[in-house]
Amino acid sequence: MILGLVYLIGLILFLMTGIHVASAILMTALVSDYFSLQVLPNMMGNILWNTMNEFLLVAIPLFILLGEILTRSGVADRMYGALAVWLRWLPGGLLHTNIVTSALFAATSGSSVATAATVGTVALPTLNSLGYQERLVLGSIAAGGTLGILIPPSINMVVYGALTETSVGKLFAAGIVPGIVLTLIMMGIIVLMAVFGNVAPKDGKKAMALAMRLKMLLDILPVMIVFTLIMGSIYLGWATPTEAAAIGVVGAILIAAFNRSLSIGMLHAAFLASLRTTAMVILVVMSAFVLNFALSMAGIPQMLSGYVRDMNLSPMATIWALVLFYLLLGCFLEAIAMMVTTVGVVVPLVVSLGFDPLWFGIFMVLMMEMALITPPVGLNLFVAQNIRLSKGSITDVYIGALPFVLAMLLLVTLLIYFPGIALWLPNRMFV
Repeated sequence: MILGLVYLIGLILFLMTGIHVASAILMTALVSDYFSLQVLPNMMGNILWNTMNEFLLVAIPLFILLGEILTRSGVADRMYGALAVWLRWLPGGLLHTNIVTSALFAATSGSSVATAATVGTVALPTLNSLGYQERLVLGSIAAGGTLGILIPPSINMVVYGALTETSVGKLFAAGIVPGIVLTLIMMGIIVLMAVFGNVAPKDGKKAMALAMRLKMLLDILPVMIVFTLIMGSIYLGWATPTEAAAIGVVGAILIAAFNRSLSIGMLHAAFLASLRTTAMVILVVMSAFVLNFALSMAGIPQMLSGYVRDMNLSPMATIWALVLFYLLLGCFLEAIAMMVTTVGVVVPLVVSLGFDPLWFGIFMVLMMEMALITPPVGLNLFVAQNIRLSKGSITDVYIGALPFVLAMLLLVTLLIYFPGIALWLPNRMFV
């Protein structure tokens, strides 16, 4: 237990210094190793080499590139316009368009930040000009963006699968139903706030002719085509997740060419942005593999499991303790860093208690979603603040995102007591 405390205190101290997350993780691994077998200096080269040779991790830059190409080809702009004419009649009007556009764009972009930034850039000028309450607009953009890591494909699921040796294809399938449920819960919250509060103006715009609205649905097709290419190829056994990501990239390039937005300049910008994001993610993942090795050699996961058993906590009480733990951790740690620094300790514990690692992967992604919109370091909160037109206080974004944190807590509760929400689809798709 002392080694566990050294690990936790060391990680917190390194993060408080303000150094890069990957550096903090690596230094924590070195400290943990120093107090155990001191084998890490001799093994680090092999660990890093094996990590970089992991074929599954090639999916990360491919999914990032996929989202970048679709963003720069104008797919999100057209999709937002198409959804707006179909959803504006609901109480809350175009706020629903923010959520549904995020959900659909998440089916092609594995990044929550990219989803929030793309949808926010398209939505903010329109909603501000129509007189929507800015706090809820910003909150819906930040919260809708989090769907990017729950609805497949998801970069975070790829990382979790690599760290825990869980099937990424099954993780993708497990995220579909919870993603749909969370989208509906968020829309339900908007309806309630619109009915009982003055958050959206009445839509005085004349309804568009049905024929025109049906024609605009064609603008949603590119996203559905890419999603079908990715999930269909995995489900039918034609491709691994990495190969499916490559198929998705080819599909995105063809869509960009069809939209007449494909150019050398656009591809250069997409590749450059993908390179920057990939470098950051892979560096954190490599550090996480080193940390997991050091923790395993120190026996910390086994110590923690024994400590929890000695406390005589029920499995359900342990899960709720983890909910509180991740809620607090998410207030001070970036989402993917929160996962990679804890998965090596927590996953062996929950598996020893009888929980399915596939189910826990979705549980952890949900907790990461909350970390993205909980102050003071919720990344999506800063994305929404940076793209807002009126540079007010970021407190507005905090308040606007709060109802959607409650939506995620509701889904976490449902997931805990009804695990079939996550496990039903993969159990039928992969038999």
